[in-house]
Amino acid sequence: MDNNSKAKPRVLIIGGGFAGIQLAKSLKHAPVEVMLLDKHNYHTFQPLLYQVATGAIEGDSIGFPIRRIFGRQKNFTFHLAEVQKVDTEARVVTANIGDIHYDYLVMATGANTNYFGNKELEHYTLPMKNIAEALNVRSLILQNLEKALVTVDEAEREALLTFVVVGGGPTGVELSGAIAELRKFILCKDYPGLCDKDMHVYLVEGKDRVLGAMSEQASAKAGKFLTEMGIQVYNGVHVSSYNGDILKIDNGVDVKTRNVFWAAGVRGEMPEGMPAETIAKGNRLQTDDINRVKGYQNVFAIGDVSAVSSEANPNGFPGVAQVALQQGKQLAKNLVAIINNQPTKPFQYNDLGTMATIGRHMAVADLGKLRFQGYFAWLLWLFVHLLSLAGFTNKAIVFLNWAINYITRNSDNRLVIHAFDSNTMMTDPQAK
Repeated sequence: MDNNSKAKPRVLIIGGGFAGIQLAKSLKHAPVEVMLLDKHNYHTFQPLLYQVATGAIEGDSIGFPIRRIFGRQKNFTFHLAEVQKVDTEARVVTANIGDIHYDYLVMATGANTNYFGNKELEHYTLPMKNIAEALNVRSLILQNLEKALVTVDEAEREALLTFVVVGGGPTGVELSGAIAELRKFILCKDYPGLCDKDMHVYLVEGKDRVLGAMSEQASAKAGKFLTEMGIQVYNGVHVSSYNGDILKIDNGVDVKTRNVFWAAGVRGEMPEGMPAETIAKGNRLQTDDINRVKGYQNVFAIGDVSAVSSEANPNGFPGVAQVALQQGKQLAKNLVAIINNQPTKPFQYNDLGTMATIGRHMAVADLGKLRFQGYFAWLLWLFVHLLSLAGFTNKAIVFLNWAINYITRNSDNRLVIHAFDSNTMMTDPQAK
């Protein structure tokens, strides 16, 4: 399949995440043909996946159709496709819909869960990088609460009611906090016979503090919030094994559990065809300071799949949405400059801050030199994330869910639509 137009150079973007969407939008008035490929026909707002996983909001409310985003962009084309291989010499990508030619290729394929080569952990733990995986987490939580209600085996009930989150970054902190709130506000109400003291929540983090990328002040306050919520936090330790029954931590602690959620690392995702010398640590593409893959003139990488290497930024950029959005905007300008034989400008990240929420009225925010914790940070987190959602309908639905949840301390989204089965679980091709 190739509808290549000779009138304008084709910019082919692989991936409809924050980076790919922003790049395509920023090229709206550029003298190019923009084509975007993604294996989903929607963009996912990943920061709220944990709320889908714990039944606070609907899965559909954090997805938005890609075609609707670009309904009025005349130089844009979208194809639902899974890219299998890249041929940089022929300037062709092979997808399940056929071969597609490009003049400029942009990898915006994002990142997937990193198990660091441990196949046992990959098999027995649940990741949470997309809506399908978040729904798996929701189903497992609810199914195991139902099982705990009827089992007569005390040891099995304890395992069913023990939840372990591995990874103390924003995702791990937010997920463990949401599970603890489910224990506090929902467990006894929805499952008579089970009490909150029967349910245990653990957070395991390899660094010496949670939210290690944030300020020490924010990290300390987040740790205090987690402890106050009854979450057992282990810092500076690693999971050594989990066989579906016993989770072993390298500090000598063994936890019997049926629920382990993996939020401990990411690795870049990309189709086959990129030479080994272009791939950096974490399976990311090595790029220069304009996000051009090293060794190429017309292949670029932005977002989580990009490893920017420059004298000004030897350690790369954090894997957050703001980096992806800003890279998308800057690359659009640089592509136009390249086409017009004009000088390009190196990407410079403007850090707008980092936030994480732990629970009701409990959040932390680092905004430049400003530090907020508690109620104000929580309100700020709600406001920023609501505005960042794509589409008025999604904003309205999420706001209504949040309002109902806040007033009633309850939710209508704790549904087991597809029973979780590790052998037939919902996933997507990237999560295989």
